[in-house]
Formats: sequence, C-alpha cells, structure tokens
Amino acid sequence: MEQTYILKNADSFEPKHIFECGQCFRWNKQEDGSYTGVFGKNVLNVKKVNNDIIFCGNLSGDIKEICGKYFDLDTDYRKIKEELSKIDENVKNSIKYGEGIRILKQDKWETLISFIISANNNIPRIKKIIEKLSEKYGKEIIWRENKYYTFPTPEELSKASVQDLRNIGLGFRDKRVYDTTQMILNNEISLDEIEKIQDSNVLREELNKFPGVGDKVADCIMLFSMRRFDVFPVDVWVRRVMNELYIKNEDESKVKKEDIRRLAEKKYSNLAGIAQQYLFYWKREA
Repeated sequence: MEQTYILKNADSFEPKHIFECGQCFRWNKQEDGSYTGVFGKNVLNVKKVNNDIIFCGNLSGDIKEICGKYFDLDTDYRKIKEELSKIDENVKNSIKYGEGIRILKQDKWETLISFIISANNNIPRIKKIIEKLSEKYGKEIIWRENKYYTFPTPEELSKASVQDLRNIGLGFRDKRVYDTTQMILNNEISLDEIEKIQDSNVLREELNKFPGVGDKVADCIMLFSMRRFDVFPVDVWVRRVMNELYIKNEDESKVKKEDIRRLAEKKYSNLAGIAQQYLFYWKREA
C-alpha cells in the first residue's frame, strides 16, 4: 500500500550523505535527485525539498514508525556533531562536509551477507551482486509499475548452491556466503542472541566466527545494524585519512589497523563509529 510521510524542518538529514557514505547498497539515485531503496519488505523513495524530507513508498506497516526506526530519527545528531566537533579541527571539517549523515538501523542478516560480499570489492559491483541475489531468491514487490525485490531470507538464500552463487558473480565469496547461510539456518550462531552481548570486543569475536568476516566486516555489521557507535571500521580510506591527519607515517601500508582502532577509541570514545563515517565520506568524496 502506498503511503507518504513528510518530516518537516529535518535537521541532520541529507539523502546523498546517508546513502553514499558506504553504509548501504540498495539505494539508487533517481533522475529528480531523490533516492529509492528496498529494505525489509519495503520500497521507499526519499526526497529532500527545501528542509523537508518526503518519504513515499510501498511499506509493510506504518510509514512513520518504519522510517523512524530505520533512519534512527529519535537520535539527536546535532548534539553528536557538537560533541565530536570539540575534539579537533579535522573532525569539525569532516562534519561540515557530511553534516547530513545518519547511521541507518539495517537488518542484521542482510548487513552480514552484504559486507561479506563487500570484501575486496567496489561499490557498483557489490550493488549489482546484491541486486542479482535479491532478484533470484527474494520476493517481488511492485510499486508504481516497477519491480523490486526483497533481500532473501536465510531460508530463501539456502536454495542457492555454491555454484549458483558463483554464477551470480560472487567469486571467492561464494563459499563464504553459502557456509554463513548454513550456520544461520542451523542455529550455530544467532544474530539476535549475540547482539545482546554488551562488550563490542566480545561481539566482534563472535561475528568473526562467520566465514568471510574479519574485524573490519564485523565492525561494519555492528555499526550499521546493531547501533554500536563505539566501533571504528578500518578500510583503505579510513587508514589513509587517519594516517594523513594523525599518524603521519611516510609509508601508509605500515600503519597497523589495531593502532588506528586504539587511536580512534582514545580520541572519539563511544562516538568513534559516527566519527568514522564523517571522516570516510570526507576523504572519499573530497
């Protein structure tokens, strides 16, 4: 059923910043500058007009409730930005660049598989693979005469063999996705259960038990689907920006991820993950 919800005078909400800061893969820019995406059983279009955000789409429940949860609208990002801006000029500048970023509350299962697929991969290719997976194994949703597909559940994805996944273009990740799906189906690890673990370091160790999940992927899963703002995913861009701004090692490749993580913990404390998003977006876009 089509629904519309208008968020008036939206603060800290810029669709481009949210959907292009590397946290999600199923949102696409439209000709009018808006973004359309699929999450859960929902297809949604998000458009900014002046300072209002217009949400419109085919949703599986109340649009206001669904958007409130997914876009984390109850979190005061103005306050977070004020706090982070006090740390140093670098963070302050990065916030100016991506001031409309919000961390989405994404589905844990989808985030797990998506970030296993993201390993040593580029964003256009990741998006293409996820789209193919959804088209082949997810459920069809028709909205405004266009076809969209939900991300497959573990049961749906279990219908894919390793070869099927390879044919879709997963490459070396095919076996990892297959094995992870089996682990979830066999209840070897429950994402809902491990999310209850308070200590993010212990939670990271649990996530690392999945094939294809290392520290960086685990941190992305924690940050983008479990609201662990204290973790600091380190990839090529983040290592580059942290080295340029703080560590200043002539050979960037010698900078250890562990040292970056410790530095981030010391500097940004329990807001490290949000700081990471501003720094990542600033470095990659600017």
